Amino acid sequence: MIEIISPSRLPRAREAGALVGDILHTARTRCTVGTNLLEIDGWARSMIEDAGATSCYVDYAPSFGRGPFGHHICTSVNDAVLHGLPSDRTVADGDLVTLDLAVSLGGVVADAAVSFVVGSPRPEDLALIDTTERALAAGIAAAVPGNRLGDVSHAIGTVLTGDGYPVNTEFGGHGVGSTMHQDPHVANTGRPGRGYALRPGLLLALEPWVMVGTDRLVTDADGWTLRSATGSLTAHSEHTVAVTQDGVEVLTLPPHLRG
Repeated sequence: MIEIISPSRLPRAREAGALVGDILHTARTRCTVGTNLLEIDGWARSMIEDAGATSCYVDYAPSFGRGPFGHHICTSVNDAVLHGLPSDRTVADGDLVTLDLAVSLGGVVADAAVSFVVGSPRPEDLALIDTTERALAAGIAAAVPGNRLGDVSHAIGTVLTGDGYPVNTEFGGHGVGSTMHQDPHVANTGRPGRGYALRPGLLLALEPWVMVGTDRLVTDADGWTLRSATGSLTAHSEHTVAVTQDGVEVLTLPPHLRG
């Protein structure tokens, strides 16, 4: 079922989105060489609890995982790209880190992810992240009333494939609302003019992600962390957006980018 929120719930969605943006920004700022992934999980837990919110990941137990997840944020490093289970690992200079967070506040969920390099970045790592960020921006620009899901997927996929990255279609964006993962599925490639017609009140988590040289994933022994099958680097960018009467509103911006 596709959930359409009422105009009265949009302020709650904005609050949830702002919290996600704040937590990800804070964790990114604090994360330095030597930071432990469990520290990041602790920071997220503290900020979520202080806000009176709940993490959507603690009790998350889908069919593809070895649940429940049991942590508050996903922490993926280098060749890991999705559902990175926080572990007793410290971040090294040059590591490419992805943080993915979904919280529920006031009965509405917001979901976002950010990739960044800790310490000294390589140009090719920054280019990989830039591709996902530009693909996300293209998807957001297409998520307006009257367009269709295929328009969003096509906009994302055009950037990803145009930069030479293969696209995995097992995991992509999705609807959010009162729960974290809802219909519709938003693939990271698609045909324009096809699929569900976007309408005001629809909340979408758009999340382009790529792996260098492959579209195939493998699962860690922890039952959760998804990695590039070839050990290549990965990146993942995500925002929750609201389709509105006037266009589209990004709900999960970091504090310095909010108006």
